[in-house]
Amino acid sequence: MNAATSWTYVLRLGDDALVMSQRLGEWIATSPQLEEDVAVGNIALDLLGQARTLLTHAGELEGAGRDEDALAYFRDEREFTNVHLCELANGDFGHTMARLLVFSAYQSELYAQLSTSSDPTLAAVAAKALKEVSYHRDHATQWVLRLGDGTEESRRRMQAGIDAVWPYTFELFEADRLLDEQVEAGVAADPVAMQPPWSAYVTTVLQKATLALPTAVPAVTGGRRGIHTEQMGFLLAEMQHLARSHPGATW
Repeated sequence: MNAATSWTYVLRLGDDALVMSQRLGEWIATSPQLEEDVAVGNIALDLLGQARTLLTHAGELEGAGRDEDALAYFRDEREFTNVHLCELANGDFGHTMARLLVFSAYQSELYAQLSTSSDPTLAAVAAKALKEVSYHRDHATQWVLRLGDGTEESRRRMQAGIDAVWPYTFELFEADRLLDEQVEAGVAADPVAMQPPWSAYVTTVLQKATLALPTAVPAVTGGRRGIHTEQMGFLLAEMQHLARSHPGATW
């Protein structure tokens, strides 16, 4: 197993979970219902827990002495490898549930494959996370069904949310030489095998919600290469401000 490519693959997974957690955390105290504050907050914490373990493992594989905090708080924007889908601004609640649906459905397929990874740490993380993302996917599904098959206004907003996030879903299944190497080594999940069941699940949900399947072309992305949207800089400024203002502080 090539440690250099392996650590980068694990870093990608950790960055996805970390940035998605940060975005969902922004809904705490602003959700449309008090119970949703708790639900979205718990989902964000689940993702943060995944990110912590994955970033710790990435740091160990890198072998440069960086721990989860160093990787989360003291990397610049171009060093982050998350997909654009995770960093996009929340939009309204329908937009957030659309993103949570497509992302949690992706993670369900991802962790199902990674539970048999040749990397024992990844396999253990996946086995635990699979139970968590099953709930995340169900939660998003129920909201998409409720809003899509609800009032005229809720349906309009839910459709707008799906249409907005859809162009960014293609990046979830993009392969490159690094990923191909890790799939071959039995470390990584194969995006070619993940995409059909993901598509089948999301399509079924949209049909039940009386929503149209988007036909948008893929967005121009590059998150895996450190090329991000302008929204990423604002997200990192908020997330990293305290740690960078008081480096080494404990409480």
